[in-house]
Amino acid sequence: MNFKGFTQEDFNVFTIDGLDERMSAIKTQIRPKLETLGEIFAPVLTAITGDEMHAHVAKHARRTVNPPDDTWVAFANNVRGYKKYPHFQIGLWSTHVFARFAIIYEAPIKESYARTLEQHVNDIYRQIPDHFVWSTDYTKPDAISQENLSKEEFHNILERLANVKKAEILCGIHIPRHDDILKNGAQLIDQLEQTFNTLAPLYEYSKESATAS
Repeated sequence: MNFKGFTQEDFNVFTIDGLDERMSAIKTQIRPKLETLGEIFAPVLTAITGDEMHAHVAKHARRTVNPPDDTWVAFANNVRGYKKYPHFQIGLWSTHVFARFAIIYEAPIKESYARTLEQHVNDIYRQIPDHFVWSTDYTKPDAISQENLSKEEFHNILERLANVKKAEILCGIHIPRHDDILKNGAQLIDQLEQTFNTLAPLYEYSKESATAS
């Protein structure tokens, strides 16, 4: 499969006004690339996790007024959906590409996952590189780097994950839109695969959580 990377025109899609107009550009310009990444990384993530992973390209079907500010392909071990399950994502905002592991608000293991991470905080700080970033809301582009995340702040994120219905936790990388690697499909795929290998322990903790819950 030939993946050529992302262009500045891909990021500019998110400046198009109007739901129909932006969705049309997403469908014609970005979605084919996400579908290709889905075909590439479903078997890669199956090998990394030991679970059969399925690609789910975001459809944004519930939107009726506001156009999406980002789009993605997600990977989960369920053929029908991903939001209730631990999953991986590759996607882009107008400012950057992201690749990350996610437990979002629909996941029933949120509380047990938070408790499991609490037990592995020191391991996580060894496993996750300083330039990786953490987020608590998949609908926002903001994130805090591992380097700048104190253990007290991490504890607060986990407490919220355990106790707040809408709480989420995501970890991965951001690649700025002007980074040259985005223009080189082969190099980008290599970096994404390395990223998912690095994030593999966070997926393993979800298996531990599922057993404990």
